[in-house]
Amino acid sequence: MILIVDDDPSVTTSISLLLRQSSYRTQTSSHPTAALSLINQQSFQLVILDMNFSRRTTGEEGIELLKQIKAAKPGLPVILLTAWGSIQLAVAGVRAGASDFITKPWTHQQLLQAVKTALELSAAHSTQTPNPTREKLDEQYNFKDLIGNDPKFLKLLEVIGRVAATDASVLITGESGTGKELIAEAIHRNSPRTNKAFIKVNLGGIPAQLFESEMFGHVKGAFTDARADRKGRFELADGGTIFLDEIGDLDASAQVKLLRVLQDRTYEVLGSSITRTVDIRVISATNRNLAEMVSSGHFREDLLYRLNLIAVHLPPLRERSSDIPLIANHFLTSMAKVYRRADLSISDGALKWLQSLPWPGNIRQLKHLIERTILVSGKEVLEVDDFRLPMEMEASDSHKDSLPQVGSMTLDEIEKAMILKALKHHGGNISRVAEALGMSRAALYRRFEKYGIEI
Repeated sequence: MILIVDDDPSVTTSISLLLRQSSYRTQTSSHPTAALSLINQQSFQLVILDMNFSRRTTGEEGIELLKQIKAAKPGLPVILLTAWGSIQLAVAGVRAGASDFITKPWTHQQLLQAVKTALELSAAHSTQTPNPTREKLDEQYNFKDLIGNDPKFLKLLEVIGRVAATDASVLITGESGTGKELIAEAIHRNSPRTNKAFIKVNLGGIPAQLFESEMFGHVKGAFTDARADRKGRFELADGGTIFLDEIGDLDASAQVKLLRVLQDRTYEVLGSSITRTVDIRVISATNRNLAEMVSSGHFREDLLYRLNLIAVHLPPLRERSSDIPLIANHFLTSMAKVYRRADLSISDGALKWLQSLPWPGNIRQLKHLIERTILVSGKEVLEVDDFRLPMEMEASDSHKDSLPQVGSMTLDEIEKAMILKALKHHGGNISRVAEALGMSRAALYRRFEKYGIEI
């Protein structure tokens, strides 16, 4: 049963009719006191709550009722109704415990999607397993390439397994090299959208002036170099999942444009006035602290709440050192096939030594060290000393190419220099360069074009 609380009969009637057409049972209330009484007396799965119940538009009545609902029924999801001009009010509601907010006027698709997601998330939370085991998780989900048995990691896998079945937006945070893209792929792989597109977008690689064209597409003639129509990333992801990596790198104007499509699931192709709709699941990732960026005014709080309906934080490798032997042997096995050295192994002593290291570059650094050690050492059984030389080479490279003095180079100049260095280090192998820099091949090619790098 869904409770709709609004003092406008036309709103409660229209929402109730829409939900009943989709086989949801509903009940309505026009006053906060009556609504709270119903919630205390009956069992509801969801509340859709307007923010105002009088001529005042402060939203104080809605916020107060929300707090009372969460105090009485903490697990009951609440979706807020608010005007677009009152987004900050909705954000205050999310802080107070609302699960989502919808702006007026809404579309039928938008409202139904919000209801469906809220109910699915509520059901997912109710099936939470206190102490999941790896064996049980592997029976339920496809978590290939996600290696580990650490309790923190298993808890994380259990969470993403439960929310994968929903359409809830997921924000993945964690240090560089912790495997955020692998988590995003696992969410998509275990979702109902698994047979649809999974589109990766490295937002850090898209210049601000090209954001609209890259994300929403353009029509021929939209700007000087638009010689043909081009599909944007959202159109390519329609029906599937879009993965927005480096979300913290978006500038203010791009944040507004992204918020609109996440809010309404609508967009306009650059050069066209026709509004298009898109059916997508949004997963984003960053190694930056978005809460701090919100406090400093560098990231929109309303966009943050649109992105992190579910927040997943990946622990650094040093906090799950018990998994290092598993991960190291996983990489060793895959590389043994690549380099045709089937008898490769890592000694117990070397595995313990690897567990003792701080790993500032996390899993990516471990992978690169193992590969470099395989290439440098001719031995079948890798010992501690076999890892030391590649590690010293890595440290030497880092010391030799320390960061320049502040103000001596722009970020673009530093980025170009690092790309050129990576190209030289990997002998022009584009796949290796992209992996080392933590970006897709497409993002790397855009950097080549941006900086005039010829390969």
